[in-house]
Amino acid sequence: MTTSAAGASSTAIPAPPAPASPRSASSLPASPASAPPASALPADALPAAVGGTSGAGPATVDGDVDVTFASIEDAIAEIAAGRPLVVVDDADRENEGDLIFAAEAATPELVAFMTRYTSGVICVPMDAVDTDRLELDQMVPHNTERMGTAFTITVDAREGVSTGISAADRARTIRLLADPDTVPGDLSRPGHIFPLRAKDGGVLRRPGHTEAAVDLARLAGLRPAGTICEIVNDDGTMARLPELAAFARDHGLLLISIADLIAYRRRTEKQVVRVAEATIPTSYGTFRAVGFRNVLDGVEHIALIRGELGDGEDVLVRVHSECLTGDVFGSRRCDCGTQLDAALRMIAAEGRGVVLYVRGHEGRGIGLMHKLRAYQLQDAGHDTVDANLALGLPADARDYGTGAQILVDLGVRGLRLLSNNPTKRAGLEGYGLRIVELIGMPVTQTPENLRYLTTKRDRMGHVLPGLARAVGEDTPAGGRWAPSPARVPATSGCAAVPGGAGSSSAGVDLTDGEGL
Repeated sequence: MTTSAAGASSTAIPAPPAPASPRSASSLPASPASAPPASALPADALPAAVGGTSGAGPATVDGDVDVTFASIEDAIAEIAAGRPLVVVDDADRENEGDLIFAAEAATPELVAFMTRYTSGVICVPMDAVDTDRLELDQMVPHNTERMGTAFTITVDAREGVSTGISAADRARTIRLLADPDTVPGDLSRPGHIFPLRAKDGGVLRRPGHTEAAVDLARLAGLRPAGTICEIVNDDGTMARLPELAAFARDHGLLLISIADLIAYRRRTEKQVVRVAEATIPTSYGTFRAVGFRNVLDGVEHIALIRGELGDGEDVLVRVHSECLTGDVFGSRRCDCGTQLDAALRMIAAEGRGVVLYVRGHEGRGIGLMHKLRAYQLQDAGHDTVDANLALGLPADARDYGTGAQILVDLGVRGLRLLSNNPTKRAGLEGYGLRIVELIGMPVTQTPENLRYLTTKRDRMGHVLPGLARAVGEDTPAGGRWAPSPARVPATSGCAAVPGGAGSSSAGVDLTDGEGL
């Protein structure tokens, strides 16, 4: 396999196929363009901000290089026009950038350009349906590759090539892999092109270049197959973000991140389906329970609805993250159970609202077993943030895209959010929901959760009015605060407003001694 390091940076990339139809070039196999993903939401299914365009990422400075990410909309247009992109993944993953273009747009010129500036190991990510159709078996029965990249057996075009290694030969093989009319007998094995099997669900299931290439091709209305290779420096070392930004600038290419592609897909594609609905009488009154399933990960969620939501405006909403230890077992290490209890009371008293119980958020998204390990570290002196970090996990791994889509499905448009967490507000607004008011939740303080609450306030930005200023300060009689829920306009952060300790916007007495 030939390996080429980068040459002079001034070399221009080859002209792409005509933007209107990358398939129109005589060298490309004829095949109908595939439709956009069936899961894409119709334009009127979400608030405007959800389906709106995403802007280019803010410019940052890394050394002497300005790093600016292009919008995903612009990147999709480039792929549709047959032009390559520079796509970077997370710094904590491979921390690399790949040159990517649609497989059906492959030309000898594009392949030669890719070979010159990359490692030369050219791969063709493909939809799993197509790898099965072409009988492209996995290269090894037990994949131990560090990132789990699903290499299949290598291939060449059986006809119309010489040795298979030239740019023209590899371009032909790449186009054959993207052609829906290709049959297994059209390919010889082994060869010089490395097909890769992409995960179903794309970057939402696996945030790799393999899935990014397939997603970009599909979003561009092309066959779900791409061409990728890692960009290298002149000395053969892997190019990192500053070098990748300079490379993209010098060659007139767009630079995008897989993180932005993930966010784009979460904003623009529907990932939840209704599964079941039933009436549930509770201690707080009768609620309508609607069950949802995320079609990508299979996780099930439940929304408890009180009253009629009507036009979906001004709806009182609690988006509650799953917490087995607090919600079910009554753990005093956190305040989750008492917040759920308070939310049900407040929405019942309001007579109209939604308690959305989001599963998969255990331990702020790290999972139950990791949460227990984090508790062990907290017992040894770590706070709740440092414990997660010591386990190699994020301080908060929750994503609110699923919750936002469920609320939209229920018809919620404008909401009053019950939360002390400004990040939750930002997470929901990022998916297009309009939060007209942030209503603070009552704080239940115990000797066991004081440090946890203090850390949430001081290190995670939670607004907890009335909480002791430092661990070890005296707590009021009864060990709990129940200030009136803070009512905050849509343009401000979460903060308390004057009011009696027993008052509530929902008309609920929060000083009834029941440990809210």
